[in-house]
Amino acid sequence: MHKTPMRRRGLLTAAIAGTAATAMLLSGCVASEREEGGAENGGGEVDSTFIFAASADPASLDPAIAQDGETFRVSRQIFEGLVGTKPGTADPAPLLAEEWVSAEDGMSHTFTLKEGVTFHDGTPFNAEAVCFNFDRWYNWTGLLASEALGYYYNKLFKGYASNPADAVYKSCTPNGDNEVTIELNKPFAGFVASLSLPAFGMQSPSALQEFKADEVGGTAEAPALSEYAKAHPVGTGPFQFESWKPGENVTLTAYEDYWGEQGQIEEIIFRVIDDPTARRQALEAETIDGYDLVGPADTKALEDAGFTMVSRPPFTILYLAFNQAVPELQDIRVRQALSHAVDKEALITQVLPEGTELATQFVPPVVNGYNEDVTTYEYDVDKAKSLLEEAGFTADKPLTLTFNYPVNVSRPYMPDPEQIFTVLSKQLEEAGVMVTPETDAWSPDYLDKITGTADHGIHLLGWTGDYNDTDNFVGVFFGQKSAEWGFDNPELFQMLTEARGVPDLDEQTELYEEINAEVAEFIPGVPLAHPAPTLAFSPRVESYPASPVNDEVFTDIVLTE
Repeated sequence: MHKTPMRRRGLLTAAIAGTAATAMLLSGCVASEREEGGAENGGGEVDSTFIFAASADPASLDPAIAQDGETFRVSRQIFEGLVGTKPGTADPAPLLAEEWVSAEDGMSHTFTLKEGVTFHDGTPFNAEAVCFNFDRWYNWTGLLASEALGYYYNKLFKGYASNPADAVYKSCTPNGDNEVTIELNKPFAGFVASLSLPAFGMQSPSALQEFKADEVGGTAEAPALSEYAKAHPVGTGPFQFESWKPGENVTLTAYEDYWGEQGQIEEIIFRVIDDPTARRQALEAETIDGYDLVGPADTKALEDAGFTMVSRPPFTILYLAFNQAVPELQDIRVRQALSHAVDKEALITQVLPEGTELATQFVPPVVNGYNEDVTTYEYDVDKAKSLLEEAGFTADKPLTLTFNYPVNVSRPYMPDPEQIFTVLSKQLEEAGVMVTPETDAWSPDYLDKITGTADHGIHLLGWTGDYNDTDNFVGVFFGQKSAEWGFDNPELFQMLTEARGVPDLDEQTELYEEINAEVAEFIPGVPLAHPAPTLAFSPRVESYPASPVNDEVFTDIVLTE
């Protein structure tokens, strides 16, 4: 039985998490554009409006049909799941579930729910609400059940009511108001930890029905959001939705009946500033309180100027992916050549943040199953040229590939995509590979194209781990056929299916070590680096709850006067 004390979102948690990340005693003036707030802090007034610069709009206000960090940053303030994470770690901890009991075979899990919790619209949070959410996901069809929209449920729970034989989820049964049992159809050792994902946050059954959350249209490449996903998200979190003007601001306000400690902040404004330089300038001008994904060149200058720099531990992977729907990329010699053509150390030195670690596989070193002995492809231009020649490509008939990358966005694993593209394209060209750049705006165009269609070539993408489980990396990437990678490898798919269901950690570790070795031989892409994302804040921010999995709720921020 898991009996970790219930996490209280508030000043105590903020102090613990903030100390773990970095402790700050700073002074400074409040930006002149702000309104005076009414929260108390040691006898002094603090400005209770917190303005955070986002790098892009959220893709959706419904986290169940999202997969991007900017959506989840907003979602974590509005929604809560049964399971959260321990402050400063990627490990699961109680949240809306106070404790849980898992059967020895891992096929059923009984959760004891926190009492007295309501959704922002007044709907009670109880066992019926939990089952409504699970059954909602399980009964998705069409576009909702596609990889483009139902990304996380699709990747982790595998199947729906329409194909129950493939599904991990089987049923949800209320045991009174405050206890619920979830049965699985297939073993999934990471089930409890996976529930910390924002995609599985609890949403108000009343609001989901009233605003027709599942009425989506369009196509996988250009989905049309429901009314709920555009303007009516309702959760149990410390902040409730106020307004969203795409391209400008998302505004949230404190939920007065929140079950936990509210903290100092009464209003959050997520202001969209897609250019990294403009974000830095806004911080310097005191029109924002902070921003994520600080450019490597800006870090020292901001620190020297008295701003607070907070780095997350690396729990990321940046990769150059190969879409094997492109015929040339089906040749293993081509994939080997591209791997040898990339100088990862030069890339890290030139454009990635301080603290970035070189990657040899698609999981960070701290994750279970990391294999020190995988095959690596050292930077060797001559070897790359030789392999390309073996594959039939010469100076007169060079390999030509489309190179997709996003613009006007920064991601934790990819702070400046254009700079990364510039370095990598030059390296590939030195090995005789001609690249044709193709760019798209991050949301919704780039992600939808890369993960929902075959219309792309080699491309930049990456991942910030959601929880500490190997399946959350290699299982999500390579656990089944995917539009992003474009290959069919039943042996690898089966290995991953078996590993995710093994409850014994030592046995599972061995399986994942074998899988990481297999992936390195198969070469679906080049794992480039594990960047360490950096945030910058106004001097009035005394502490910020930095999390390796971005589980950062703004009630935990501590502000000075």
